[in-house]
Amino acid sequence: MKIAVSGSIANDHLMTFTGKFSDSLVVDQLDKISLSFLVDDLDVRRGGCGANIAFGLASLGEEPVLIGAVGEDFDDYRSWLERHGVDCSGVRISETRHTARFVCTTDAAQAQIATFYAGAMAEAREIELKPIHDRVGGWDIVLIGPDDPEGMVRHTEECRVRGYRFAADPSQQLAFAGGDLIRTLIDGAAYLFSNEYEAALTEKKTGWSAGEIQQRVGTRVVTRGAEGVSVYEADGTVIEVPALAGINAVDPTGVGDAFRAGFLAGLGVDLPHEQCAQLGCALAASVVETTGTQEYRLERGALLSRLRDEYGDEAANIVDERLPSF
Repeated sequence: MKIAVSGSIANDHLMTFTGKFSDSLVVDQLDKISLSFLVDDLDVRRGGCGANIAFGLASLGEEPVLIGAVGEDFDDYRSWLERHGVDCSGVRISETRHTARFVCTTDAAQAQIATFYAGAMAEAREIELKPIHDRVGGWDIVLIGPDDPEGMVRHTEECRVRGYRFAADPSQQLAFAGGDLIRTLIDGAAYLFSNEYEAALTEKKTGWSAGEIQQRVGTRVVTRGAEGVSVYEADGTVIEVPALAGINAVDPTGVGDAFRAGFLAGLGVDLPHEQCAQLGCALAASVVETTGTQEYRLERGALLSRLRDEYGDEAANIVDERLPSF
């Protein structure tokens, strides 16, 4: 199964604050907030939702096609992704803007404060999917992740017009987007990914109930952090998958992207949705235990052992049988 991933490509600047942000917040003065946090370290990493998901797919043996816009400073990043199995032929190079940048500080309670510079990402709206689709020999599904909003709309509408099956993942753009935009991005999706808060925000902004959203998408996948994942099937079935236990959380950045990569990789080898979610949880655990979104190293035996310990022999065996070598 060929998978394309459309989404942001960025450089991450990740910092750690040893205290808690909440200790410095004065509730009745938030409209005048002016704070500076002294951090202990800085890690400059590769990131962006689209690139993170594509990297995760490649780490599990898939050959994803990455679609997005970057600056001329992308050469080293491109080499990294291509060395790890990501097809970057769908990436547009801007002549005037730098690659997007994500700056994030995480405190001792794993709370985060972040800012995002779009840069070249704004040119994602200039990308047409069909030439890429034809050049790579087609795809079975394209995930439309957080990106330039106009680019997300263009890609979603092109998928509908051309009959490309797509998965909607507006996540980080939900805070910016209004109800009309969100409705445009999710209507007709084969899959809709969100975390628990984003699912509630989608209902609030669209004015659609969870049931009405379900009628407009094939399968809803809602992550719930340490509580696991809920998969809402089109027929009304709900699959509950617990998160892995005993995780040594180091950095939550990119965990949602890793889950999506694992879930999509499961779809790529025709795993049932329950096992797709289990594989997503296992990959997410590898990321949360590592600083950086693409710095983890997967070993097949260790991954299968985690699946077996948490979900049982049958779950691990079906993944082992179908997952390609990596």
